[in-house]
Amino acid sequence: MTSYFITGGSGFIGRRVLERLLTVSPDATIHALVRESSRAAFVAMIDELGAGDRVTPVTGDLTAPGLGVDPAAVPAIDHVVHLAAIYDMAADADSQRAANVVGTSRAADFAIAHDALFHHVSSIAVAGDHRGRFTELDFEVGQGFPTPYHRTKFEAERVVRERQGLRWRVYRPSIVVGDSRTGEMDKIDGPYYFFGHLRQLGRLPSMLRLPMPDLGTLNIVPVDYVAEAMVALIAVNPTRSGLVFHLGDPQSMSTTELYNSLAPAFDAPRGFDAIPRAAIEPVMALSGMGIARVARDLVAAQQGIPGALLDAVTVPVDFRSDTTVAVLHDLGITVPDFAEYAPRLWRYWARHLDRSRNRRLDPRGPLVGKNILITGGSSGIGKATARMCVARGANVFIVARNGDELDSAAAELNSTTSKKGIPPGHVTAYQCDITDEESVNALVKSVLAEHGHVDVLVNNAGRSIRRATLTSVNRSHDYHRVMAVNYFGAVNLVLGLLPHMVDRQSGHVVNVTSIAVQSRGPRFGAYAASKAALEAFSDVTGTETLSDHVTFTNVRLPLVKTRMIAPTEAYDNQPGAWHVDRAAARVLHAIIDRPKRVDSVVGIVAELGHRVTPRLTTRILHQEYLVFGESAAALGRTRAGDENDT
Repeated sequence: MTSYFITGGSGFIGRRVLERLLTVSPDATIHALVRESSRAAFVAMIDELGAGDRVTPVTGDLTAPGLGVDPAAVPAIDHVVHLAAIYDMAADADSQRAANVVGTSRAADFAIAHDALFHHVSSIAVAGDHRGRFTELDFEVGQGFPTPYHRTKFEAERVVRERQGLRWRVYRPSIVVGDSRTGEMDKIDGPYYFFGHLRQLGRLPSMLRLPMPDLGTLNIVPVDYVAEAMVALIAVNPTRSGLVFHLGDPQSMSTTELYNSLAPAFDAPRGFDAIPRAAIEPVMALSGMGIARVARDLVAAQQGIPGALLDAVTVPVDFRSDTTVAVLHDLGITVPDFAEYAPRLWRYWARHLDRSRNRRLDPRGPLVGKNILITGGSSGIGKATARMCVARGANVFIVARNGDELDSAAAELNSTTSKKGIPPGHVTAYQCDITDEESVNALVKSVLAEHGHVDVLVNNAGRSIRRATLTSVNRSHDYHRVMAVNYFGAVNLVLGLLPHMVDRQSGHVVNVTSIAVQSRGPRFGAYAASKAALEAFSDVTGTETLSDHVTFTNVRLPLVKTRMIAPTEAYDNQPGAWHVDRAAARVLHAIIDRPKRVDSVVGIVAELGHRVTPRLTTRILHQEYLVFGESAAALGRTRAGDENDT
């Protein structure tokens, strides 16, 4: 019976190596190093594999002496398979060094202490920027290292080679992509960073031929080949030390060949090499220097591409795996043809990894299948907006404080007739006081748990007070109450949903604000200030989340006939007041088209007045203040109360 101790067993390659070991060695026992925080997930994984008692998780820490493992927890072992590392060029140098170099040193000491053969998974990255052939016999050939990742992989392998008393083998995979059978990949990495840009070429007629730059060659292998090859090689001469295996494709491909293998999957035109590599390399070298590097990295960050990856695009190494390929051929293992499985890689990426997949629109309509959360959704503008969204196929979550009103509104809205050819949406009611941060956090957790995601947040709930500042000198609580709903309530929801939207690389926030932000008319100091604060918060946040595709719209509505204006008799029979459906149509426009602002003509004129003729505008507004007095509610009389919520 053979026993193994494995690190990184839950990783992309590690899981497949573990599964393969269990398959080809029915009598094997495996102990796997896991962090305490990952233990439950790892146990679930081995249960899914049906491993039973053959895999034992061992809690420890890769960077701790002895791996932080109780010696009594691990019996005699024959092989230590070391897969744990940071395989991410975008990670910071200190983290990479801790995991890749220190972690390898700790794992090597562990293998010595247990007199086990140490199998170290290295990388093509050890070749650095070596120009020319790099075989299994090569290691230190005067190469430089374009990124910290390259350097730490080289240093980790040197630790293995120089450790006294260690029996070792090294496995160097080339660029590892998804499973050749299913296309499965765990994350965006390597060439996947450029898939989104390649997809744009699918908009061109497929009969065209595209001139392309020669960026050198790539050596790519699928993850299932790496796992199968590695497990097979572990069993070859199991007592022999000092062997190096290259898990690569015997035939490297040009970037144009890679593109042409993928192009049929998205109906793009084929390419041909037109710009020689000799012309590309000086440009790439200049782009990595000084101010050009800053500009390059800025553009790369906006496109979701790590700057470090660009440093490795033109690495000239010719990674050779002839010796290893010959050994594997005798074992019946060959490298799958990239052109054959490339379309499967593309389809898996498009369905599961494409950063823009959550921004795709249903061809039946822009709101079909979208999840929209609307506060103040049980009445007025919020309810009218919900009706319009449901009719267009959206799933709407209406939020308000009054449970009875919510239930009634939900029942009414769920009877909404959808537009022709569009599946009807559905309304779900959630009772929540948005001024209570804990209540908002619970709301966000419930919505995400029950519906998976939120595409659009509409901050519609609001409180209005019409009272002059001089009349409010003993009523500071009015300002707190208005800010609690109009500003802090909305901010609470944005803070709750923002990480989720950024993670999905898709999200939109619509703030229903007011013409008062532009007009700054008398008696609306508390209200206008709260809405202006929300707009400022959203404008600033929007500048920070633009590359994450989370956007904001401020809808500045004029007076709307809702119950919020009922306490003010001056608005009775107001000829200019909008119907709620007209206001909701503006909110719908903000949801679908996502402009920066939605203004009215009156609001634009008022804003221009403050900018162009500020003194005259102030005098006109002062006349309004003198002509139209305080409402009965503001003077403490009996009419309806002096404020209300939408």
